[in-house]
Amino acid sequence: MATIEHEVTFAGVTPHDLYEALLDEGKFASWSGKPASISREVGGEMSAYDGHVLAKNRELITDQRIVQDWRTGRWPKGFYHRATFSLEPTEAGTRLTFTQTGVPAGAVGVVAQEWEDFYWAPLKLALERTEGGSSK
Repeated sequence: MATIEHEVTFAGVTPHDLYEALLDEGKFASWSGKPASISREVGGEMSAYDGHVLAKNRELITDQRIVQDWRTGRWPKGFYHRATFSLEPTEAGTRLTFTQTGVPAGAVGVVAQEWEDFYWAPLKLALERTEGGSSK
């Protein structure tokens, strides 16, 4: 098993805006282009990208940290890995430090690129374009 680590800075975006973009069903659907079902409770579940992504909330600290057990539809039933989203305010906006542990070694390249393509790039486009995700 392997670990994926990403650090992404979102210019002009508050930790609150980023936290909400990840956990609010409507905001998630807006930036991802796909409907999502997202629980905001520890122990609750999330389903996104037409059921391709499934997760269970393990830790939720508002505007600071999201820890989830993740799986994709192509992995064996019951196989989960841990995804941690840590949000930190900076002078420029918000730094997201992302760590994913328990990824099959042979899948690291594909999974890391999927985070870039399906999360970081569309989140940056949506949030930075709207100056922090505010509803203007």
